[in-house]
Amino acid sequence: MLCDVCGKNEATIHTIQYINGTTSEQHLCPDCAAKLQSEFGMLGKISNNDFIKNFFTVKHSAEKRCPNCGYSFEDFKKSGFLGCPDCYQAFRQEILPMLRRVHGHTKHIGSVPEKADERAKARHEIEELKRRLAEAISEENFEEAAKLRDQINAKKEVSENGTLA
Repeated sequence: MLCDVCGKNEATIHTIQYINGTTSEQHLCPDCAAKLQSEFGMLGKISNNDFIKNFFTVKHSAEKRCPNCGYSFEDFKKSGFLGCPDCYQAFRQEILPMLRRVHGHTKHIGSVPEKADERAKARHEIEELKRRLAEAISEENFEEAAKLRDQINAKKEVSENGTLA
């Protein structure tokens, strides 16, 4: 994404301002962000090394903590790391909008990494076959569904034995 000000450089700083119920977003390159900061004092402290901290412009209660580990949302903003798996649920309302802005969605829809082991690849293929099977069943295409079922069973057998054909 290009900088909203110069339109030339890659935007690495993203600001969101909420004023009287109105939201405005700006996507800036480091040079334009520094220029706006020095001229107008608009952006607060900008640091490329502290992305998570500067990413959130909405103030959240410092009291909000994970019930399992006691980690606070402020701790997450400072470090970029959550304290435990329960933190994902505890801070869900704060994390989901960030994921939507950064990735465009909140569910992983990517493929298996190239370096993934063969079993992981087989599991991914099985999931894709299951999705296609459900689609074939909903369309009442039972011949295709039977073929997909057989492919799933074959993949499961190979995956469980640890050897791939």
